[in-house]
Amino acid sequence: MIEREATVVKNAGSHFVLSGLPCWKPFPAVLRGKARLDRNSSTNPVAVGDKVTYCIENELVEPDEKNPAVITSILPRNNYLIRRSTNLSRQSHVIAANLDQAVIAVTLLFPEIKLPFLDRILVTCEVYKIPAVIALNKVDLYEDYEGIEDFAATYEKAGYPVIRTSARTGEGISRLRDLCNGKLNLFSGESGVGKSSLIKALDPSLDPKIGKISMAHLQGKHTTSLYEMYPLSSGGYVIDTPGLRGFGLVDLEKEEIGKYFPEMLRYADNCRFVPCTHTHEPGCAIKKALGEGLISESRYNSYLGMLEEDTKFR
Repeated sequence: MIEREATVVKNAGSHFVLSGLPCWKPFPAVLRGKARLDRNSSTNPVAVGDKVTYCIENELVEPDEKNPAVITSILPRNNYLIRRSTNLSRQSHVIAANLDQAVIAVTLLFPEIKLPFLDRILVTCEVYKIPAVIALNKVDLYEDYEGIEDFAATYEKAGYPVIRTSARTGEGISRLRDLCNGKLNLFSGESGVGKSSLIKALDPSLDPKIGKISMAHLQGKHTTSLYEMYPLSSGGYVIDTPGLRGFGLVDLEKEEIGKYFPEMLRYADNCRFVPCTHTHEPGCAIKKALGEGLISESRYNSYLGMLEEDTKFR
């Protein structure tokens, strides 16, 4: 059997869909046992965005549900976004791989934003060198809300583009589309923030599942149960993911965490002591910058939370 290469464009648990990008011609595949065991530290050995090798048992027949391709190996990743699994705290879950950009969708209200959650995703993007963009969605619902400018200033000062978006009115969609053009983009965030609606606004020909907010708890319902990639008509690809309710850090030592806050990194070299935890040491440049308003108090509080047990902000 001849081995070929393709990219994973859909993960349905035990079954996958592949396509030989940039050509978009999806076909079904299953995972060989040995390849599954090679990455047993993760709950999912294969992630959307992974480049894999595969073979077809009957070379004369195109792969289909009755004759799926067989994934034989997972090729080395350029990067990936990973989190600690919420149900199996000792295991990790790879959200997506080989990304050019992560678009983190957030809402200040409906549902209310959890800043430690956002900051953990951003830290993980920094660890794995994935450029991150924040899509502040549903701005049409809180146009007069004072927190918009404060939120945007905090994260733009840290170095992250903040795009005010509304899938309903179209605000910010053109700019977001331009940023996604020609790239493999992950769309992620908490449940109910409107990831799927944003994707459909970027390309109305797509049909990702769109859900409603549970008014009982003002939290989103899980409407996207699969990890799936879509081609954008404007160029590039987008990966839609299930809404996340927790994001635990993986394999990150406490003394390393501060290195992945860009605004803290600017001042860390001026600390009197090295290493410095930026909590109690005299002559700490981070604490000085915090007092001068150069570092956001909310971001610093997220940093302190990450120094504590990982379960605190789960």
